[in-house]
Amino acid sequence: MGVDAFYCRPGIEGAHEKGGVEGQVGYFRRNHFVPVPVVDSLAQLNAMVDQWDIDDEARRISSRPHTIGEYFRSEQSRLKPLPEEPFETGRWFTPRVDRYSQITVRSNRYSVPVRLIGQSVRVLLNANDLVVYEGRTEVAQHERLSTRGGSHLVLDHYLEALIRKPGAFPGSTALEQARSAGRFTPVHDNWWAAVRSAHGDAEGTRALIQVLLLGRHMRHEHVVAGLAAAFRAGALTADAVALEARRAAEGDTPVPPAPAPKPPAPPVEEHATVTFLADYRLTHLPPDTRPLPSVAAYDQLLDRRRTGGQGTSQGEAT
Repeated sequence: MGVDAFYCRPGIEGAHEKGGVEGQVGYFRRNHFVPVPVVDSLAQLNAMVDQWDIDDEARRISSRPHTIGEYFRSEQSRLKPLPEEPFETGRWFTPRVDRYSQITVRSNRYSVPVRLIGQSVRVLLNANDLVVYEGRTEVAQHERLSTRGGSHLVLDHYLEALIRKPGAFPGSTALEQARSAGRFTPVHDNWWAAVRSAHGDAEGTRALIQVLLLGRHMRHEHVVAGLAAAFRAGALTADAVALEARRAAEGDTPVPPAPAPKPPAPPVEEHATVTFLADYRLTHLPPDTRPLPSVAAYDQLLDRRRTGGQGTSQGEAT
């Protein structure tokens, strides 16, 4: 790896190293982790730590003339270059998907799409997350559970199965976890209750699942906005929600920049004229010498009808 590991330099030359490192770690902990920050995920905490590291480059230690970032840049040219290929720190597993569309990794269960039931998948377990691959295609990603015997289920992984069995949807663990994570909002519940009241439990739940499937190619906030608009309008179909969600997405689309002004047209001479094609054809047609149409021949039919009607009346009288 190009690194020579050692505890510290022996003797007086290295007496300051370990204490200096631990002192800076203590400084970072006291200034950024006291009190303990409240975050929603490890990814958010890592992003905060990265930003604190960047901000710390502008700090001076004691009365030194340069900042931490300036000292690092002066020594950076002496460091060995980074390797061209990244070093993978995760661990690979090949679990089999059980009948509940879940895999077990390190005593915890994670969901995968139901189409993978019975198949073996490749799993990369990192320090903070877990990525599932079907061949080389990523099919699921979860935040790594730190407990034992826990489960992390994604509602989207079960939609194809639940649309065939809508009765299992209300009491599913995946729905409960989606509510806890804020992915299934009160707006979903309001529209779901209205559509079940109008179309029945089974058909209403199927309509809701069709709405949830929109989240695979639309942003979550746009789908929620579509649900809210459809609920206000009393539109209780998945198509209506999709239409309103698209309108919400179009409303968030940035307005394209105005096109560059076109160059001015060349000046037109005063004697130039424009002739329309229809006018040209009318003025160049030969004179029409045909007689005007007449309906005199049809008047004879009317006379014959009157004559025949009178004869029939006389015969009946006789």
